[in-house]
Amino acid sequence: MTFTRPDGKRRVVVTGGGMLTALGDDWTEAFANLKSYKNKIVYMKDWDVYEGMNTRLACPYTKELPSFPRKKIRGMGRVALLSLLATERAFESAGLKDENGEIPEELHNGRTGIAYGSCMGSMDSILDMFSMITDNDVSKINSQTYIKCMPQTCAANLSVYYSLRGRIITTNTACTSGSQSIGYAYEAISSGIQDLMVAGGAEELIPPDAAAFDAMGATAYDNAHPECEPKPFDSKRDGLVIGEGAGTLILEDMEHAVKRGAKIYAEVAGFGTNCDGTHITNPNSETMAQALQLAINDAGISADQIGYVNAHGTSTSAGDVAETQATASVFKRPVPISSTKSYIGHTLGACGCVEAWLTINMMNEAWFHPTLNLTDLDEKCGALDYIKGEGRQIDTEYVMSNNFAFGGVNTSLIFKKVNI
Repeated sequence: MTFTRPDGKRRVVVTGGGMLTALGDDWTEAFANLKSYKNKIVYMKDWDVYEGMNTRLACPYTKELPSFPRKKIRGMGRVALLSLLATERAFESAGLKDENGEIPEELHNGRTGIAYGSCMGSMDSILDMFSMITDNDVSKINSQTYIKCMPQTCAANLSVYYSLRGRIITTNTACTSGSQSIGYAYEAISSGIQDLMVAGGAEELIPPDAAAFDAMGATAYDNAHPECEPKPFDSKRDGLVIGEGAGTLILEDMEHAVKRGAKIYAEVAGFGTNCDGTHITNPNSETMAQALQLAINDAGISADQIGYVNAHGTSTSAGDVAETQATASVFKRPVPISSTKSYIGHTLGACGCVEAWLTINMMNEAWFHPTLNLTDLDEKCGALDYIKGEGRQIDTEYVMSNNFAFGGVNTSLIFKKVNI
C-alpha cells in the first residue's frame, strides 16, 4: 500500500462523518428516508406574518438539540450548536471518542486543524447587535453577542470546544462553505501541514434567507403542495426551498489513519475551486466547467472513470441550466446525476458537506437517490443521465459532488472508494 500520490503529496481519507438535517442524524436514518422517495419540505405557518414574501416553504431541522455544559457553549448560537452536534457525531464515527467522550490528546498537538463555514452567524444575536442602532439601547449586547453572530462563529467555537490548535480556515462562502472546507482541509493534509482536519458547514433556518431569494424571484411558491417542491431540472420548476442543518467530515492522512486502525469511508481524490469573475449572482457555465476539470486533473483520472455526480441542483432557472451544461461539456457523455436538494431543500452553508457525506455513503452502498419531482426535463439542461423516479444501483470507484455559490464561487470534489 502506498500512502503518497503520484505527485508526491500525501493521500487523504475520510475517516468519519456526521450530519443533521431533516433526512436524519446518521446514514442509516438518511438512507431509509432517501429510499422513501418523499421530501421533507413543509409549510411554514409562522411565515404567514411576512407580507410580500411569496414562499412559505422550508425544510427545518425539528429535533430538540441536546444540552451541553453552559460554560462550553455560551458563545454558541443555533448555527454553531448545529455544527457542534454534527462534529460530535463525526468524531464518534471516526473512533476518536473515548468512554468519557473525550478526543485523544494527540489531537491537541497542533497537527489537527479545522475548516468550517456558514453563510452568517446566528440571527438572534445579529438582531441584538443592531438593537443599539434601531433602539438606541445596548442592553441586549453582552460579552458573547458578537461571538454568536460573527461569520466565523462555527470554526472558532469548535476550535475552542475541542482545544484544536492547528490551522483554522473559515470558509464563509455562502453555498460553497461546506465544500470549500473539505477541499481546503484536504489540501492542508496532502501538503503535510496537518495530519487531521475537521471540515464542514452549517446553517440555521431564518426567514430573511428565504426573503432574499424570494426578492430575486428564485423561491418555490407552490405553498399548497410542499411535497412537489423543489423540482430541480424540471421544465416547470419555480425556484428553491431553504433548508437547515450541518455536516462535518473528519479528514486524515492515510498513513496516520491506517496506523490507528481507522475505518476509511473514502479517499478525497480531487478538488477544484475557482471564481467566475463575471457576476455576483448569475452563474457562468464556462468557469463552472473549469472547476470540475480542475478536480478531475487533481485526481489524475479521466471523466470517464466517474460514475455519478451529485449536483448542486438548486431548482433555479439559471442555475440548473448553467450547471448541467457545464457538467455535460466536461463529461461529454450522459453521466448519472441527481440533486439531494429535492429532498431537503438548499441548506446553504451546510449543503457542500452534507451532500458530500451522503454521496460517499451512496458510493459505498452502490445505490444513488433520484431527483424527486423531476418529470419533464427542461430541454435547456445539459444532456446527462438524470436519475429520476427510483434510485439506481451503480457500482463505481469514483463519484463527484459539486457546489456553486453567490459571488461566482465554484467547487468540485471527487471521492474514491477505498478497499482495505
